[in-house]
Amino acid sequence: MVEKLIITIDGPSGAGKSTVAHILAQKLNYKYIDTGALYRVVALKLKEGNINPESEEGLRTVCCRLDVSFSQRDGQIKVFSQGKDITEDIRAPEISLLASKVSAHKLVRDALLTVQRKLAQGGGVVVEGRDMGTVVFPRAEVKFFLDASLGVRGERRFKQYLEKGQVFDRSRITSEIEKRDAADSRRALAPLTPADDATVIDSTTIGIEEVVEAMVKVVSHRLPSSSK
Repeated sequence: MVEKLIITIDGPSGAGKSTVAHILAQKLNYKYIDTGALYRVVALKLKEGNINPESEEGLRTVCCRLDVSFSQRDGQIKVFSQGKDITEDIRAPEISLLASKVSAHKLVRDALLTVQRKLAQGGGVVVEGRDMGTVVFPRAEVKFFLDASLGVRGERRFKQYLEKGQVFDRSRITSEIEKRDAADSRRALAPLTPADDATVIDSTTIGIEEVVEAMVKVVSHRLPSSSK
């Protein structure tokens, strides 16, 4: 049987993790898992329920009732909760910041850790997030850390919103990404940092296709000869 690998892609907001992970999964005929979406869904549910993100009881209730599913439609990954498409809702800037705060809670991370590992059982997956290679899948066969300069990441996120017809202040987007960088990197629990055995790729001056090509080369060296 051909070995199915677990491939992790970590990195900060706006580095292009989701796009790259999706394309890489398609090329390898692997399943794509956006683990960051799980934290965003928790954040969205907190906001919708007007629940204090510091309330352990509130967080526990939301996590216990979490209902999330992924579906590929028209070449895009859609996120659903209780049958409702919330793909765009969880990408709003305020939800991104709230997701960062939520992810700092051990209660939430423990609850979602089981969910993430269950989704990746059997391998053949590309998972992206912020601590996939360091905490969730420390024994993953292939690990990447995708980065880019703050300015480039802010511009990319701004253009993504424009393409969806959403208008946000460019400086505000960059500022919020910077705040999330600081929060994710400095938190005591599972901070954002490259795994010791991760391949670091800086996408500041290269495009998506070049990033994916570089990743495919790394993956090809890890695959059994029978599957190449």
